[in-house]
Amino acid sequence: MRPTVHTLLRCLLLLSLLAGLSACHTSAPRLDYKALAKASVRLGMNIGLEDNHRLYIEASHWIGTPYRSGGSSHRGTDCSGLTMQLYRSVYRLKLPRSTDGQLETGKRVRRSNLREGDLVFFSSPSSRKRVAHVGIYLKDGRFIHASTSRGVIVSSLQEEYYRKHWLRGVRVIR
Repeated sequence: MRPTVHTLLRCLLLLSLLAGLSACHTSAPRLDYKALAKASVRLGMNIGLEDNHRLYIEASHWIGTPYRSGGSSHRGTDCSGLTMQLYRSVYRLKLPRSTDGQLETGKRVRRSNLREGDLVFFSSPSSRKRVAHVGIYLKDGRFIHASTSRGVIVSSLQEEYYRKHWLRGVRVIR
């Protein structure tokens, strides 16, 4: 029995419909659950679906990097070198290299209004007006920074030293 032209056209239409449906895909983001789990453990915090996964994953790679004055690599970094590198890789933005330069990159933000990715600045023990340290706010009162004594770590804004030396938050214009 030979198929008719009508039957062949139906089969061709059905095949093209199936091919079209198989090419459909959802616009839901693909999550790297393994990388997020590792980042969560290394940073010591829960990472939610609404969080900037790229920031947390990239930040987690820096945990434990030793402090080195003037450094900005995984072999050693200082605070402004860390923030400069994280902003470059996460947000594709070039921040100034110095803490003074980074202080001027955006608009001032109150501590109570900080959002993920904001820069947080602290004064030195010798001068309450001069910027001496910078980090990147993550969430829940926690920020990542390069400590002179412990290297790259996550700390709380509620720790006495950071409460006492708080200078300001800055939201970088992206």
